[in-house]
Amino acid sequence: MNRHPGAAMAALALATLALAPAARASDAAHPVVIELFQSQGCSSCPPASANVAALSNRADVLALSFQVTYWDNLGWKDTFAKPKYTARQWDYAHALRHDNVFTPQVVINGRLDGVGVDPNELRSLLRRADRGVGGPDVQIANNAVQIGAAAIAPAPAADVWLIRYDPRTLLIPIRAGENGGKTLPHKNVVREMIRLGGWTGQATRFTLPPSADPGAGPILAAVRG
Repeated sequence: MNRHPGAAMAALALATLALAPAARASDAAHPVVIELFQSQGCSSCPPASANVAALSNRADVLALSFQVTYWDNLGWKDTFAKPKYTARQWDYAHALRHDNVFTPQVVINGRLDGVGVDPNELRSLLRRADRGVGGPDVQIANNAVQIGAAAIAPAPAADVWLIRYDPRTLLIPIRAGENGGKTLPHKNVVREMIRLGGWTGQATRFTLPPSADPGAGPILAAVRG
């Protein structure tokens, strides 16, 4: 399959779910999802990026870096930013009842958010952001993703997204803006987002599309592939 060096799939719900209060702990088969929204033009972002990168090697963590565009006119155009990632952050802002977007921002399991600069705050968010029960098991194999059935179906249907990202640490020289003159490490940079379809609680299979290289809500399940 033609794709970036890494790929991940996450099932996302765009509405509040009626899930039981008990929690599902994260593990290698059900990793906690950390989404970092940042920009190469933001001088406050490197510490948060380093904190998220430090957690990214844990088997029970899926860390993703979304580069946003609204810093691009302030001296440096981010080399990985895309409007759809900015739109995704705005979706979270609306869902989490924020008046605006900001960088850095970490969103944990689509449910809680913070700045991510303080490692203690980040660890606290990880402990608090359980997905609850009812989420499905997810597997990627043979160029397809298989989503299992759930005891409690989402209402309405959850969107299923394929997120392709680069798991390498990329060293990017920044030549202008607030970080001008620095070389910033980037890890798990998101390169592509594709909506595969909807999940209604029944076992479902989606064929993975080839990479073209390039809504938000509570994350029910995720898998690293």
